[in-house]
Amino acid sequence: MKNVIAIDGPGGAGKSTIAKLLAKKLNYLHLDTGAMYRAITLAALKEDVDFNNKKLLTKIAKKVNISFNENGEIFLNSKNVSEEIRSSKVNEHVSQTAAVKGVRDILVNKQQQLARNNKVVMDGRDITTVVLPEAEHKFFLTASLNERAKRRYEEVKSKGKNADFEEIKKSIARRDKLDSERKYSPLKQAEDAVLIDTTNLTIDEVLKKMISLIKGEF
Repeated sequence: MKNVIAIDGPGGAGKSTIAKLLAKKLNYLHLDTGAMYRAITLAALKEDVDFNNKKLLTKIAKKVNISFNENGEIFLNSKNVSEEIRSSKVNEHVSQTAAVKGVRDILVNKQQQLARNNKVVMDGRDITTVVLPEAEHKFFLTASLNERAKRRYEEVKSKGKNADFEEIKKSIARRDKLDSERKYSPLKQAEDAVLIDTTNLTIDEVLKKMISLIKGEF
């Protein structure tokens, strides 16, 4: 699939940050698929839905409208929820939402449509394996658990919010386990995806490496 870049990896590996910058440099549309699952989770929280009720979660995924603007910001029923979907409550339940096959089927179909109609950089946890296995370029970004927790901690603190490093670390480890062990579309590296460990790399170094690979300079 020409003009499509797929990026997978665990939370805190730098996927969304890198994908956003890469899309800007290449003049592509950035689609953060994790944000889509977060938006469904937020909608479910607003309706006080039991997250064990898969039918209701699927129903919500069917009825809500999710869209992105040119800056990669996400809108739920025309409201910008880019900040709201990063709340601790959403963090707590998003893995449950993402594990529901009905929800995944609906969002994967939407993601594939967007990729067919645009030049895109798409990041998530099953993009290279399930959503866009035919993508022209495929990457898997990772980093040590400690480094990922540190990044998330600093991100929360930078927004003037209270943060507990150990709690954040536990939350990320829990999400890793849930994502990699879920029945449908688990988090894993595609055989033909380029692995990049970002633990000791700056954002700029990761970006340069990916652009070189995309342009065939390596």
